[in-house]
Amino acid sequence: MATPFKMALSLLVGWLADRKVPKGMRGFVYRGYAKVTGAKVEESRGPLDIYPSLGAFFIRELVAGARTIVEDPELIPSPVDGTFQSICKITEGSVVQAKGRNYPIRELLGGVGKNVELEGGHAWTVYLSPRDYHRIHCPENARLTTARWFAGARHSVAPKVLEKRQVLSVNERAVLQLDTERGPLFLVLVGALNVGRIRVVGVPRRADAPLGKGKEFARGAELARFEMGSTIVLVSPPGGLEPLESTKEKQTIKMGDALARWSAKG
Repeated sequence: MATPFKMALSLLVGWLADRKVPKGMRGFVYRGYAKVTGAKVEESRGPLDIYPSLGAFFIRELVAGARTIVEDPELIPSPVDGTFQSICKITEGSVVQAKGRNYPIRELLGGVGKNVELEGGHAWTVYLSPRDYHRIHCPENARLTTARWFAGARHSVAPKVLEKRQVLSVNERAVLQLDTERGPLFLVLVGALNVGRIRVVGVPRRADAPLGKGKEFARGAELARFEMGSTIVLVSPPGGLEPLESTKEKQTIKMGDALARWSAKG
Protein backbone atom coordinates (compact mmCIF):
# COMPACT_ATOMS: atom_id res chain seq x y z
CA MET A 1 0.00 0.00 0.00
CA ALA A 2 1.07 3.60 -0.52
CA THR A 3 2.71 5.16 2.54
CA PRO A 4 0.86 8.10 4.17
CA PHE A 5 3.58 10.46 2.91
CA LYS A 6 3.39 9.29 -0.69
CA MET A 7 -0.40 9.28 -0.61
CA ALA A 8 -0.39 12.84 0.74
CA LEU A 9 2.16 13.89 -1.89
CA SER A 10 0.07 12.37 -4.68
CA LEU A 11 -3.06 14.10 -3.41
CA LEU A 12 -1.19 17.41 -3.20
CA VAL A 13 0.19 17.09 -6.72
CA GLY A 14 -3.27 16.16 -7.98
CA TRP A 15 -4.78 19.15 -6.19
CA LEU A 16 -2.19 21.50 -7.67
CA ALA A 17 -2.64 20.03 -11.16
CA ASP A 18 -6.37 20.73 -10.92
CA ARG A 19 -5.99 24.39 -9.91
CA LYS A 20 -7.40 26.70 -12.54
CA VAL A 21 -4.78 28.73 -14.40
CA PRO A 22 -5.86 32.28 -15.34
CA LYS A 23 -6.71 32.25 -19.04
CA GLY A 24 -4.16 34.90 -19.94
CA MET A 25 -1.35 32.90 -18.33
CA ARG A 26 -2.13 29.48 -19.76
CA GLY A 27 0.04 29.73 -22.84
CA PHE A 28 3.00 30.91 -20.75
CA VAL A 29 2.53 28.15 -18.14
CA TYR A 30 2.05 25.28 -20.60
CA ARG A 31 4.90 26.38 -22.86
CA GLY A 32 7.10 26.52 -19.77
CA TYR A 33 6.04 23.01 -18.84
CA ALA A 34 6.76 21.86 -22.40
CA LYS A 35 10.20 23.47 -22.35
CA VAL A 36 11.12 21.65 -19.14
CA THR A 37 9.70 18.24 -20.12
CA GLY A 38 10.11 18.17 -23.90
CA ALA A 39 6.36 17.98 -24.60
CA LYS A 40 5.27 19.30 -28.01
CA VAL A 41 2.60 21.97 -27.57
CA GLU A 42 2.08 22.19 -31.33
CA GLU A 43 0.49 18.73 -31.23
CA SER A 44 -2.21 19.84 -28.79
CA ARG A 45 -5.77 20.11 -30.03
CA GLY A 46 -7.06 23.67 -29.99
CA PRO A 47 -5.42 26.81 -28.57
CA LEU A 48 -3.64 26.42 -25.25
CA ASP A 49 -6.13 28.58 -23.40
CA ILE A 50 -8.84 25.91 -23.72
CA TYR A 51 -7.06 23.88 -21.02
CA PRO A 52 -8.18 25.28 -17.65
CA SER A 53 -5.45 23.56 -15.59
CA LEU A 54 -2.10 21.86 -15.94
CA GLY A 55 -3.87 18.55 -15.30
CA ALA A 56 -6.19 19.21 -18.24
CA PHE A 57 -3.22 20.08 -20.46
CA PHE A 58 -1.42 16.94 -19.32
CA ILE A 59 -4.18 14.73 -20.76
CA ARG A 60 -4.60 16.90 -23.85
CA GLU A 61 -5.99 15.46 -27.04
CA LEU A 62 -3.89 15.71 -30.19
CA VAL A 63 -4.56 17.47 -33.46
CA ALA A 64 -5.79 15.29 -36.31
CA GLY A 65 -2.90 13.51 -38.00
CA ALA A 66 -0.47 13.84 -35.08
CA ARG A 67 -0.48 10.04 -34.77
CA THR A 68 -1.27 7.39 -37.36
CA ILE A 69 -2.24 3.79 -36.68
CA VAL A 70 -0.15 1.22 -38.55
CA GLU A 71 -2.39 -0.22 -41.27
CA ASP A 72 -0.95 -3.74 -41.61
CA PRO A 73 -3.45 -6.03 -39.77
CA GLU A 74 -0.61 -8.40 -38.88
CA LEU A 75 1.02 -5.65 -36.81
CA ILE A 76 -0.16 -4.34 -33.44
CA PRO A 77 0.09 -0.57 -32.90
CA SER A 78 1.54 0.77 -29.69
CA PRO A 79 -1.25 1.87 -27.33
CA VAL A 80 0.88 4.74 -26.00
CA ASP A 81 3.73 7.13 -26.54
CA GLY A 82 6.73 6.12 -24.46
CA THR A 83 10.05 4.32 -24.15
CA PHE A 84 10.53 0.56 -24.06
CA GLN A 85 11.65 -0.48 -20.60
CA SER A 86 11.68 -4.17 -21.48
CA ILE A 87 10.60 -6.57 -24.23
CA CYS A 88 10.74 -10.11 -22.95
CA LYS A 89 9.47 -13.66 -23.06
CA ILE A 90 7.48 -15.03 -20.12
CA THR A 91 9.79 -17.67 -18.67
CA GLU A 92 9.12 -19.76 -15.56
CA GLY A 93 6.18 -17.48 -14.84
CA SER A 94 8.32 -14.34 -14.71
CA VAL A 95 8.95 -11.25 -16.82
CA VAL A 96 11.63 -8.58 -16.76
CA GLN A 97 10.88 -5.28 -15.04
CA ALA A 98 14.35 -3.90 -15.71
CA LYS A 99 17.83 -5.25 -16.25
CA GLY A 100 18.49 -7.99 -13.69
CA ARG A 101 15.11 -7.61 -11.93
CA ASN A 102 12.26 -10.04 -12.61
CA TYR A 103 8.81 -10.46 -11.09
CA PRO A 104 5.98 -13.02 -11.36
CA ILE A 105 3.54 -12.19 -14.16
CA ARG A 106 0.60 -13.54 -12.13
CA GLU A 107 1.32 -11.04 -9.36
CA LEU A 108 1.15 -8.24 -11.91
CA LEU A 109 -2.18 -9.46 -13.31
CA GLY A 110 -3.67 -10.06 -9.87
CA GLY A 111 -5.85 -12.97 -10.92
CA VAL A 112 -7.09 -11.49 -14.20
CA GLY A 113 -6.77 -14.13 -16.92
CA LYS A 114 -6.02 -16.85 -14.37
CA ASN A 115 -7.29 -19.54 -16.75
CA VAL A 116 -5.13 -18.36 -19.67
CA GLU A 117 -1.77 -20.07 -20.20
CA LEU A 118 0.98 -17.44 -20.28
CA GLU A 119 4.22 -19.44 -20.20
CA GLY A 120 6.11 -18.77 -23.43
CA GLY A 121 4.15 -15.61 -24.19
CA HIS A 122 5.61 -12.12 -24.27
CA ALA A 123 5.40 -8.84 -22.39
CA TRP A 124 6.19 -5.28 -23.48
CA THR A 125 6.79 -2.62 -20.82
CA VAL A 126 6.57 1.00 -21.98
CA TYR A 127 7.38 3.96 -19.73
CA LEU A 128 5.50 7.23 -20.25
CA SER A 129 7.46 10.31 -19.23
CA PRO A 130 5.94 13.75 -18.55
CA ARG A 131 6.66 14.77 -22.15
CA ASP A 132 4.52 12.00 -23.63
CA TYR A 133 0.91 11.94 -24.80
CA HIS A 134 -0.95 10.28 -21.93
CA ARG A 135 -4.06 8.82 -23.51
CA ILE A 136 -4.04 5.07 -24.05
CA HIS A 137 -5.53 3.54 -27.20
CA CYS A 138 -6.79 0.05 -27.92
CA PRO A 139 -4.16 -1.97 -29.84
CA GLU A 140 -6.70 -4.12 -31.68
CA ASN A 141 -10.42 -4.50 -32.31
CA ALA A 142 -11.40 -6.00 -28.98
CA ARG A 143 -14.00 -6.50 -26.30
CA LEU A 144 -12.97 -5.24 -22.87
CA THR A 145 -14.20 -8.06 -20.63
CA THR A 146 -12.40 -7.26 -17.37
CA ALA A 147 -11.23 -4.03 -15.74
CA ARG A 148 -9.90 -4.52 -12.25
CA TRP A 149 -8.22 -1.95 -10.02
CA PHE A 150 -5.64 -2.84 -7.37
CA ALA A 151 -4.59 -0.59 -4.53
CA GLY A 152 -0.86 -0.49 -3.92
CA ALA A 153 2.27 1.56 -3.51
CA ARG A 154 3.06 4.70 -5.47
CA HIS A 155 6.73 4.27 -6.19
CA SER A 156 8.23 6.18 -9.06
CA VAL A 157 8.32 4.20 -12.31
CA ALA A 158 11.31 6.07 -13.73
CA PRO A 159 13.70 3.61 -15.41
CA LYS A 160 16.47 4.16 -12.85
CA VAL A 161 14.05 3.28 -10.04
CA LEU A 162 12.90 0.08 -11.76
CA GLU A 163 16.50 -1.12 -11.84
CA LYS A 164 16.75 -0.84 -8.04
CA ARG A 165 13.46 -2.02 -6.56
CA GLN A 166 10.33 -4.03 -7.27
CA VAL A 167 7.71 -1.60 -8.57
CA LEU A 168 5.37 -2.75 -11.33
CA SER A 169 3.72 -5.63 -9.48
CA VAL A 170 3.30 -3.69 -6.19
CA ASN A 171 2.18 -0.27 -7.40
CA GLU A 172 -1.44 0.79 -7.70
CA ARG A 173 -2.69 -0.36 -11.10
CA ALA A 174 -5.61 -1.26 -13.34
CA VAL A 175 -5.58 -4.58 -15.22
CA LEU A 176 -7.61 -4.91 -18.42
CA GLN A 177 -8.44 -8.04 -20.40
CA LEU A 178 -9.03 -7.41 -24.10
CA ASP A 179 -10.54 -10.30 -26.05
CA THR A 180 -9.67 -10.16 -29.75
CA GLU A 181 -10.44 -12.48 -32.66
CA ARG A 182 -6.92 -13.88 -32.28
CA GLY A 183 -7.05 -14.42 -28.55
CA PRO A 184 -6.79 -12.41 -25.32
CA LEU A 185 -4.41 -9.60 -24.56
CA PHE A 186 -3.79 -8.09 -21.13
CA LEU A 187 -3.00 -4.42 -20.63
CA VAL A 188 -1.73 -3.33 -17.22
CA LEU A 189 -1.85 0.39 -16.40
CA VAL A 190 0.62 1.01 -13.59
CA GLY A 191 0.27 4.04 -11.34
CA ALA A 192 3.31 6.00 -10.20
CA LEU A 193 4.48 8.41 -7.51
CA ASN A 194 1.96 11.11 -8.38
CA VAL A 195 -0.51 8.97 -10.31
CA GLY A 196 -3.59 7.87 -8.43
CA ARG A 197 -6.05 8.53 -11.21
CA ILE A 198 -6.25 5.96 -13.97
CA ARG A 199 -9.39 6.33 -16.06
CA VAL A 200 -10.87 3.70 -18.39
CA VAL A 201 -13.39 4.92 -20.96
CA GLY A 202 -16.94 4.06 -19.96
CA VAL A 203 -15.92 2.05 -16.89
CA PRO A 204 -16.41 3.15 -13.26
CA ARG A 205 -13.28 3.12 -11.15
CA ARG A 206 -13.66 0.47 -8.48
CA ALA A 207 -12.06 -2.79 -7.40
CA ASP A 208 -13.85 -5.04 -9.90
CA ALA A 209 -16.03 -3.17 -12.39
CA PRO A 210 -19.06 -5.15 -13.62
CA LEU A 211 -18.78 -5.15 -17.41
CA GLY A 212 -21.59 -7.55 -18.29
CA LYS A 213 -20.97 -8.74 -21.83
CA GLY A 214 -18.04 -6.37 -22.14
CA LYS A 215 -17.42 -3.13 -23.99
CA GLU A 216 -16.33 -2.98 -27.63
CA PHE A 217 -13.32 -0.89 -28.69
CA ALA A 218 -12.05 -0.42 -32.23
CA ARG A 219 -8.37 -0.67 -33.08
CA GLY A 220 -6.83 2.72 -32.28
CA ALA A 221 -9.82 3.99 -30.27
CA GLU A 222 -9.17 5.76 -26.99
CA LEU A 223 -9.29 3.22 -24.17
CA ALA A 224 -7.96 4.92 -21.05
CA ARG A 225 -5.69 7.64 -19.74
CA PHE A 226 -3.15 8.40 -17.02
CA GLU A 227 -3.43 11.71 -15.23
CA MET A 228 0.35 11.84 -14.67
CA GLY A 229 3.33 9.92 -16.07
CA SER A 230 3.40 6.16 -15.65
CA THR A 231 3.92 2.77 -17.34
CA ILE A 232 1.92 0.19 -19.29
CA VAL A 233 2.64 -3.52 -19.67
CA LEU A 234 1.10 -5.36 -22.63
CA VAL A 235 0.97 -9.13 -22.08
CA SER A 236 0.26 -11.72 -24.76
CA PRO A 237 -0.14 -15.50 -24.30
CA PRO A 238 1.97 -17.89 -26.42
CA GLY A 239 0.85 -18.04 -30.03
CA GLY A 240 -0.33 -14.43 -29.82
CA LEU A 241 2.05 -11.52 -30.31
CA GLU A 242 5.73 -11.74 -31.17
CA PRO A 243 8.38 -8.99 -30.82
CA LEU A 244 9.63 -7.11 -33.86
CA GLU A 245 13.33 -7.12 -34.62
CA SER A 246 13.10 -3.37 -35.12
CA THR A 247 12.04 -2.68 -31.50
CA LYS A 248 14.66 -2.53 -28.75
CA GLU A 249 14.85 -1.63 -25.09
CA LYS A 250 15.31 2.11 -24.41
CA GLN A 251 13.89 2.91 -27.85
CA THR A 252 11.09 5.48 -28.01
CA ILE A 253 7.80 4.75 -29.72
CA LYS A 254 4.70 6.77 -30.60
CA MET A 255 1.11 5.68 -30.21
CA GLY A 256 0.10 3.92 -33.43
CA ASP A 257 3.61 2.82 -34.42
CA ALA A 258 4.13 -0.92 -34.91
CA LEU A 259 4.89 -2.54 -31.55
CA ALA A 260 4.55 -6.28 -32.26
CA ARG A 261 3.41 -8.82 -34.83
CA TRP A 262 0.72 -11.47 -34.60
CA SER A 263 2.31 -14.89 -34.56
CA ALA A 264 1.88 -17.09 -37.62
CA LYS A 265 0.94 -19.84 -35.13
CA GLY A 266 -1.98 -17.81 -33.75
